Amino acid sequence: MKKKSLSAKKEIVKQFNFKKILKDKRIFEVYKVFEKEFGNLNYSNNIALAVSGGPDSLALCFLISCFKSKKNNDIKPKFYLVDHNLRNNSAEEAKLVKKCLKSKKINLKILKWKGKKPSSNLQSIARKKRYELLFNECKKNNIKTILTAHHEDDFYETFFSRLLRGSGTEGLSSFMEIEKKFFFQENIITLVRPLLNLNKQDLLYVSKNIYNFYIEDPSNQMDKFERVRLRNLILSLKKQGLNFNKLKLTLNNLSSTNRAIKEMVNRNISENVYFNKEKYLISSNFFLQPEEVVFRSLSTLIKKISEKVYPPRGKKMVKFINELKNNDQFKGTLGGAIIEKVHNSVVVTREKTKKS
Repeated sequence: MKKKSLSAKKEIVKQFNFKKILKDKRIFEVYKVFEKEFGNLNYSNNIALAVSGGPDSLALCFLISCFKSKKNNDIKPKFYLVDHNLRNNSAEEAKLVKKCLKSKKINLKILKWKGKKPSSNLQSIARKKRYELLFNECKKNNIKTILTAHHEDDFYETFFSRLLRGSGTEGLSSFMEIEKKFFFQENIITLVRPLLNLNKQDLLYVSKNIYNFYIEDPSNQMDKFERVRLRNLILSLKKQGLNFNKLKLTLNNLSSTNRAIKEMVNRNISENVYFNKEKYLISSNFFLQPEEVVFRSLSTLIKKISEKVYPPRGKKMVKFINELKNNDQFKGTLGGAIIEKVHNSVVVTREKTKKS
C-alpha cells in the first residue's frame, strides 16, 4: 500500500486554485480531454462520482470540480466511496480519503459493505456489491448518472480479459463506450466513463500535484489476480512494440458492428415481445432472429424483469435458448426470472425472492 499522509498541522479548508493549477501544461491538457468528453454528454444536474481513493478517482474529483467552476455549471455532484471492509485498515484508508477531499471542500460519503464476505470469486462479487451499494444510494437521492474513473489502461486490461474468456462482439467492444445503462429497481442508471481517453500516468500526475496524496490497493501487486497478470502482460507487449492505436482502430470497427446488432435487438423486442401484468409474452418470431440477436434480446428481458445489474452467464443463456427452441414445453429459472414455454409462446416472469 502506498499512502501519502495528510499534514497533521491545523487544517486549512480551501477549494482548488483552478487558475494556478491549470497553468501546468500537462494538467491543462488532461482537463481539456475531460471537458470535451464530459461536456458532450447529456446529464441531469444530480450526478454521483465513484471514489476509491486511488489516483484515478481523485483526479476525477478535481476534474469535475474544475468543470463546474469554469463552466459556471449547475451540476450537483455527490461523492461516494465504498469500503468493502476486506482489509484491516480499509476503514482508516476511507477516512483519510474523506479528510483529503474535505480539505478541498468536497464532502465524501462512505458506504460500507457489511456482512459475511465470500471465500472465492472475491473480486467479481466485490465489484457487484460496490455497484449495488452505489445504485441504492443513487436511487435514494434521485441520481441517474454515475461517473467512474476507468481510463485507457483499464480498457486494455478489460479487452484482454474478455478475449481470454471468449467474449463476443459486445463483450470485446462495449467497454469502449463512454456511457453504459443499467436497469436497477425500476430505474435506469447510466454509468459514465469520461476518462477513457486518458492514461494512468497522466491521472497519477494530476493527483500527485494537486493532493500530494493517494491510496494504492495492495492487491494491485498480487499476481494471483487476473487483472494484475494482464497488466504485466500489457506492459511486456508495449515493450515489444505492440501498437495500441491500431488495436483501438480494430475495436472501433467492432464497436460499430455492436451498435448495429443493438438496433436489431431493440427491433426484435419491440416487434415480438408484449408486456402484460408484470409478464413478458414472447412470440415465436423472437427466436427466428440470428443467434446473437436472440441471445442479447433474452438477456435484456431477463435483466429488466429481474432488476439485476448483470445478466446470466453466457453458457447458461445458450443452453436455455436451445431448450426453448427445441422443446414444445419447458420451464426453468435463469438470472432471477422464471421462463416458461408452452407450444409456441414463452412467458417471462420475475422469480419471487424468499423472505428472510
